[in-house]
Amino acid sequence: MEHVPPPAEELARLDRELAELDARRAQLLTRRAWLLAALRPPAPTAAPGWNPSAWGAPAAGRPGAPAQPWGYVPPKQPSAPRSAQNVLLTLGGLLLTVAAVAFTLVSWGSMGIGGRSAVLAAVTVGALAAPAVLLRRGLTATAEALAALALVLTLLDAYAVHAVATPDTDGLGFTAVAAAVLAALWTAYGLALGRLRLPLPAAVVLAQWPLLFGAWAAGAPALVVGWALLATAVLDGAIALWGKGTGARVTACVGGSVMAFSALMVGLTLSVTASGPLGALAPGALLLTAAAAALAGAWRASRGFARAGGVVAGLAVVAAVGGVPAAAVPEDWGVLAYLSAGLALTAVVRTRLPRNAAIGVLVASAAVVAGALAGALPGLAAVLLGPVTLLSDVWAGSPGGFRSALDPTLPWTGLAAAPVVLAVSAGLLGAAYRWWPSLARIAAPLTAREEPGSGGGPAGAPGAGTPEAGGAAVPGVGGEPGAGTAGTVGTPAPGASGAAAPGASGAPHGTDAPWYAGGRAGTPWYAGGASTARRRPSGAALRGAAGAGAAVLGWGALLLAGAVLDVPYAVAVAGETALVAGLLALAVRGTGSGREDSAAVPVTALVAASAGAVSAGLLSLASEGASYAVFGALAALFAGAAVRAGAGVERAVFAVAATVGCTVLTGFAGRSLELAPHEAAPLMLLVPALTVLFGARLRRNPVALPVELTGALGALVAVGLAVPDAPFLALVLALCGVLAAGAAVRPERRPVAAYLAAALFVPATWVRLAASEVSFPEAYTLPVTVPALVVGFLRRRKDPEASSWTAYGPGLAATLLPSLAVAWTDPDWQRPLLLGVSALVITLLGARYRLQALLLLGGAVLALDGLHELAPYVVQVAGALPRWLPPALAGLLLLVVGATYEQRLRDARRLKDALGRMR
Repeated sequence: MEHVPPPAEELARLDRELAELDARRAQLLTRRAWLLAALRPPAPTAAPGWNPSAWGAPAAGRPGAPAQPWGYVPPKQPSAPRSAQNVLLTLGGLLLTVAAVAFTLVSWGSMGIGGRSAVLAAVTVGALAAPAVLLRRGLTATAEALAALALVLTLLDAYAVHAVATPDTDGLGFTAVAAAVLAALWTAYGLALGRLRLPLPAAVVLAQWPLLFGAWAAGAPALVVGWALLATAVLDGAIALWGKGTGARVTACVGGSVMAFSALMVGLTLSVTASGPLGALAPGALLLTAAAAALAGAWRASRGFARAGGVVAGLAVVAAVGGVPAAAVPEDWGVLAYLSAGLALTAVVRTRLPRNAAIGVLVASAAVVAGALAGALPGLAAVLLGPVTLLSDVWAGSPGGFRSALDPTLPWTGLAAAPVVLAVSAGLLGAAYRWWPSLARIAAPLTAREEPGSGGGPAGAPGAGTPEAGGAAVPGVGGEPGAGTAGTVGTPAPGASGAAAPGASGAPHGTDAPWYAGGRAGTPWYAGGASTARRRPSGAALRGAAGAGAAVLGWGALLLAGAVLDVPYAVAVAGETALVAGLLALAVRGTGSGREDSAAVPVTALVAASAGAVSAGLLSLASEGASYAVFGALAALFAGAAVRAGAGVERAVFAVAATVGCTVLTGFAGRSLELAPHEAAPLMLLVPALTVLFGARLRRNPVALPVELTGALGALVAVGLAVPDAPFLALVLALCGVLAAGAAVRPERRPVAAYLAAALFVPATWVRLAASEVSFPEAYTLPVTVPALVVGFLRRRKDPEASSWTAYGPGLAATLLPSLAVAWTDPDWQRPLLLGVSALVITLLGARYRLQALLLLGGAVLALDGLHELAPYVVQVAGALPRWLPPALAGLLLLVVGATYEQRLRDARRLKDALGRMR
């Protein structure tokens, strides 16, 4: 019969066996890791640091197996022998180079012409021939060192030939020829010995100078120098695209960028400084050729280089095409020529230009438009902010023209084309907003998302999908050994089952994708995937941005046009007010439409209307009539917008702006009545009073609170105006307290408004008393004590368990303590008597109703007040008694206390318990 242990015993046995298995497994894994490290040959690393491919790349045939077990730490390798060899070779090459230079420059004169030629020829030929022999024997590093020495020797040979054989030859011309010869020599040498990495980059560097130095040597004009720079840049571009070796291509890319930039700067300078359209044609041809070369390179380059090439080409075309008409018009209007050329670049969307190059051209077009708009910003800022200067001299009189009310130092004649730039940009953005669906269909090939991981260049482009092209050349992707045959994102690979796995970003089911695969099957997590694609704004958001930009630019164009034309002051004020009305209409029309693409337009119109209202209001301060007319119109416009707008933030903003306008009008009324600021303060409370009534009418409407807060700010301004005069300040504070008390009638405002009313009435009373030169502290404290006691009484009636200290303590202390402090220094008898009687009444009430605060506060004040009154008599009695009597009385007191100690303790405990039971 089989013995079946109890469950607890069986569970303990299973736990012990599992622990033993875990320990054995850990031991075996550690041994396995050591064996793998011992059997694996050391592999050179590209760079120190963490290598993600060691974690993510699965071995061929095992897509789910990690490259190393968890916890494996590769052993530290000793310093590689090749590192020491490279250091030695580098030092040796440097020493030989220094010796060759010293020999050429210092010891040259001690040998004859034959010896000089023989030494240089022999050493140079030996240095050039040695790398070939060393490469056949596998000594690559030594061959590289000798090739570097040979490069220096060839440069010294060229210097020696010029110094001895052709000393009278022009230095720049000889340098150009020598650079061309050496570039050809080192190109052939590098192609012959393909395993050397130095010759081809050196040939590229030498090829940068022949054309440039040749043009300088010939005394060519700047345009020819620009052509030389451009030809060199084109040569560099060809090498970067089709050259052999990464080093040569990178060097050509850097050199071509520098040369192309220099050529473009030469062409742009000549185009801008041309004396006429004919003079701008030749620089324009240079710039157009540079643009064609950039587009030709962008046609076959990877994504990043293609977009950069498109940007360069677009800017060059704008400079070339726009420079010709710009040279024929006045300087102020030249920006329109460049703007027109920049806008014409948008036609690239209908061409067959590669996607990334076309995007670069569009970026260039946007940059040109942005630059033109930036040039118009100073004038627009002057129109909006210039009226601030009128604050220092309000109602001084209407100026003659618009510019007289703005900054007179601004060169308005140089801003003649700025309104046209703003208007054209606004029109184009408005057209884009109106016909956005058609525009989206035209630009669909450019806005389509690229497949994640693609290099971005066309098929067959050099470097596409490789690290050089910015592609994802990671293990398991795009031709790496062991990579699967996964298709595009979201498309199952052959042999895989249909739908993509959830959360796998398009990885199909059944492909055995490991845990670290974040995209297609076999793609490690660090390669990214469809889920890591850059998020772009939606079409609706872009359409809304276009509409908002059209509204702002159109408004700015009209404002700036008035300043440029220097319209009369009345026309300028009326025009700005009309523009505010138009923006408000646009804002009201778009609110509550529910369309996602229209949300940006009303918000932008609201912001522009607010800014325009501030500018128009400041501009109207030059004239009294204009001030009343503008602020009255603005208040009416914003009030009407608040009525027409739907419920929301926009409606609250409209209502707040209308309230501000009405507050400013009341201030104008006080100034028209020639009232002093403190005399006009009560008049300023008219709008806050109306906002309290308005809030009572609206009650819980979301607009009520912002309007009432705006009215409260107006009341705060009134208080600030009344500060210089104490009686008016007391009056304004009292009126503000009345308004707060009126707001406290409403239940939703009572928690805040009630305390605010009390806090306003008390300072109003104090200020009034101080203005009347009242010095009795009770006059200041009783207005606080009485309301506080009333509130405490109501609190106790509502909650009998409330503490008397909370209900009555603050109110009693507000009067008793200051009065007690004054009574101790008061020589009269009336205040101490009244204070004592009050304290006695308070003490008796506390004992009667068992209120701790009243009993203790009243008793303490009564005792201190009585001590103050009896102190002189006590001093007199103490002076009349014999000297031995006080010690005798003290001893007798101690004896009595000691004899009745236990009784006194019980009495103290009963007193403590009695006080503790009080509230």
